[in-house]
Amino acid sequence: MELSEFQEPNWLLPFEALDIGESFFIPTLQPANMIYVIETRSKVAGVKIKSFTTTKDGYLGVRVWRVR
Repeated sequence: MELSEFQEPNWLLPFEALDIGESFFIPTLQPANMIYVIETRSKVAGVKIKSFTTTKDGYLGVRVWRVR
């Protein structure tokens, strides 16, 4: 399977459930696109976040922290 054939699942982003300082990790093969989606949706939710591409347990993904 080529990367172009891979489709991301539909993720539920738990912005409202996060307290300030908490984070979550989303595994993805397309971190730039995922960061765009996360930042866009956080603005709609009215939540300030920081997101970075990182790895966890050997999986590439995006870590997101709620900062306000």
